[in-house]
Order: sequence, then structure tokens, then C-alpha cells
Amino acid sequence: MKTCGIEIKGSEAIIAVASLDQQTLTHIVLNTKKIALDDDDEAANVKAFAAQVQAFVVDNGIERIAIKKRSKKGEFAGGPTTFKIEGVFQLLEGCEVTLLSPQTINAQSKKHDFTPPATLNKYQHEAYKAACSALVKK
Repeated sequence: MKTCGIEIKGSEAIIAVASLDQQTLTHIVLNTKKIALDDDDEAANVKAFAAQVQAFVVDNGIERIAIKKRSKKGEFAGGPTTFKIEGVFQLLEGCEVTLLSPQTINAQSKKHDFTPPATLNKYQHEAYKAACSALVKK
């Protein structure tokens, strides 16, 4: 099962895809590493972003998406654009979307040792951990 892990930062969805084959986690290398939402005040941009996300999921056969949850309030609260991005992912057809807390991801990472492979860029590590957490959790 291909699972796409996502970390939302600013106006970008950072992507890492992983699969689980006989208890072995594998990073699936894709050309798309992030998808950006430009000027979320314009409805056309949000629709274009949604179409880009839908095409990515269909083209790569993604069955499940795990998003690293952001805080809704407090000092480290996510900005309004991040919640729009999250909403676009949650509205996808034919794909299960799960929100995982940073605490869950860290606990799973310690328990199962999600060592990020060399094929990942450093900024994709959290997205990869989210994908791995969803794979071992289910």
C-alpha cells in the first residue's frame, strides 16, 4: 500500500511516499517533493492546487495520505493557509486521509526506528515519518 506522508509548512505541502512490504518500510522516490499553493486569496489558485493534488494522487497510485497535524491555537499554531491545504487533501476522492499528531509520529518513530533513507531530502524527513507511522499503525 502506497502511503503519502505530508508535512504542511507555510503554503507548501511537503511530500514523501512510502510503502510497507512484509514488514519492510520502503521510500518510493518521486519527482514531486512538494506542492505549493500560491496566493490562497484567489479561488482559481486554490482550485488549481486541488487539481494538482488530485493529479498527483491518481498518477502515483496513492491509496492513503497521512498528514502531520498542526496546532490550532497557541504559539506554534498553523496559519490559515495550512488549514486550507489540509482541507484540500481531506476532500480527495478515493483516498483515505488521516491526521497524525506529532506525538504519535515521534512515538512510532522511536518504536520502529524510521531512519530516513539517503534518497530523501532533509526537509522531507517529517513527511516520511508521517507516512511510516500510518503504515505501521494500521
